[in-house]
Amino acid sequence: MAFVFTPEAPVAVPVAGSSDHFAVRRVYCVGRNYAAHAREMGFDPDREPPFFFCKPGDSIVPVADGETLELAYPAQTSNYHYEAELVAVIGKSGADIAVENALEYVWGYAVGLDMTRRDLQMKMREMGRPWEIGKAFDRSAPMGPIHRASEVGHFEQAGLWLTVDGATKQKSDVSHLIWSVAETVAYLSKFFRLEPGDVIFTGTPEGVGPVKAGETMKVGVERLGELSVRVV
Repeated sequence: MAFVFTPEAPVAVPVAGSSDHFAVRRVYCVGRNYAAHAREMGFDPDREPPFFFCKPGDSIVPVADGETLELAYPAQTSNYHYEAELVAVIGKSGADIAVENALEYVWGYAVGLDMTRRDLQMKMREMGRPWEIGKAFDRSAPMGPIHRASEVGHFEQAGLWLTVDGATKQKSDVSHLIWSVAETVAYLSKFFRLEPGDVIFTGTPEGVGPVKAGETMKVGVERLGELSVRVV
């Protein structure tokens, strides 16, 4: 097969404790999946069905253990926000998955950041328009190494935190997810066939806020370690 131009290689996230890499296909993000975060964003946290938005696969920026990613402050914003998240990755194909079987499709987990141009997101929300320019921009999803679920287990509870220059900004537990990982996978699979390489950012807790050039964020989830990102 001849191509007009050479296609880019897929984004490859390292697998913890291995020389293997996980090729990213699609990136799904769950909106307002912690009640306290929903409240801080001005919404009622009642358990309505989850909603999703997408980022392009190449928005993922893999960050190796022990590395501090240098992330450029993005264009067209003056309100650049962090959102710490547990990330689940899919390892086999499935659609309309039953919730009791959903974790069979989760290959592993990682620490992630859903970086957001909050001012642009809010402007689009007020106008009733899609969020892409606030959420789906270049390098908007730093992500640490993927840990196999067969080694770290699944995540019904685990501490999650984010610090900026050592000061704690977000601190919660994944047990506070409104929709669990299994419920999220099952619900999402009703609308999209999930495939190996799909990445799901499961939502962020309260405490989101702005970060400035020169500041360093450290994001952690119990059993998964920390992700370090410096804004430049």
